[in-house]
Amino acid sequence: MAHPQMFEDDDPALVRVRELALALPAAAMKVSHGRPAFWTQPRGKVFAYYGGSVKVDGEYVQHEQSIMVLLETDEHDALLDDPRVFVPAYIGGSGWLGIDLPDVAAGGWDEVAELIDASYRRTAATKLVAELDDRG
Repeated sequence: MAHPQMFEDDDPALVRVRELALALPAAAMKVSHGRPAFWTQPRGKVFAYYGGSVKVDGEYVQHEQSIMVLLETDEHDALLDDPRVFVPAYIGGSGWLGIDLPDVAAGGWDEVAELIDASYRRTAATKLVAELDDRG
């Protein structure tokens, strides 16, 4: 049974995340478990998800406008005390973190771009990271 779509295509936060993620070399988007997943071709490794949830007292609490990223240990640990950060259900045990996104109109997207970039660099093929570095 397919998962229902859990996002709106025209969500302004998703539009911005999509712009940032798809600007990376060989990046693509697919829907996985009802949510946008950003991955690199041809390896097929996901570097970011849009939207997530946490399990609280047996119930799932949704974080609709958030990203989930896989960071290096030091970056991961430094973010754990941030009130915007959550350990997502299912993939949090593998080191993924969720970060609630800022209001698109309020700015603050430089940090989001850096987190997406860091997760991409952790999961993408060496050749793609070199291509990204060559862009400057």
